[in-house]
Amino acid sequence: MIIINASPRKDCNTGILLKEAMKGAESKGATVEYVNLYDLSFTGCHSCLACKRKGAAKNKCFWQDDLSPLIDRILKSESVIIGTPIYFGTPTAQFHALLERLLFCVLSYEIDGDGSYYNKQLNVGIIYTMNAPKSYYDKTMRHSLAFTENIIKMLLKGNVVTYGACNTLQVDDYSKYRMSIFNEESKKSHHDPQFPMDMQEAFKMGCELA
Repeated sequence: MIIINASPRKDCNTGILLKEAMKGAESKGATVEYVNLYDLSFTGCHSCLACKRKGAAKNKCFWQDDLSPLIDRILKSESVIIGTPIYFGTPTAQFHALLERLLFCVLSYEIDGDGSYYNKQLNVGIIYTMNAPKSYYDKTMRHSLAFTENIIKMLLKGNVVTYGACNTLQVDDYSKYRMSIFNEESKKSHHDPQFPMDMQEAFKMGCELA
């Protein structure tokens, strides 16, 4: 299994939940590789179309940077869990860049086929963390995020499971920041009982996908 942290704040909410997912996977005997995506040097898809050239290896990104070897390892895995915070209603830029590269190299434009060169099944878990309340996530964001989730499921042919950790703490001490629209006491009163439950759900995801 590969676990990928697509947060720039490697040890905050997303990282904490991914580490719980890793514990869950390891409890089932899985060997886990943990990757901080922001430690790698890469961009999104360059549209070089090298992966679509006749005679080129399928399911391979040929761009020479830190991401291409990770894509190779992902496509050889049985499962992957990706964690990302939500910024302005969408996952991080690095999350999107990873998916551009990963999904485009398995996408088939050939008339005879099902639209994907990938002939295995890769099960994918996605953990979202966000400042937004759960009501907003359920009513609005689930629908918009499902579009990408469905593309992942179609091209990688496995199950896609998701979990949203909502109304998370952004900082330890709100008084040090110009963030007065947030009530720290209210945020912490939600966080203290809820985040341990989020951790349990992340652990369960790791167990299920191991």
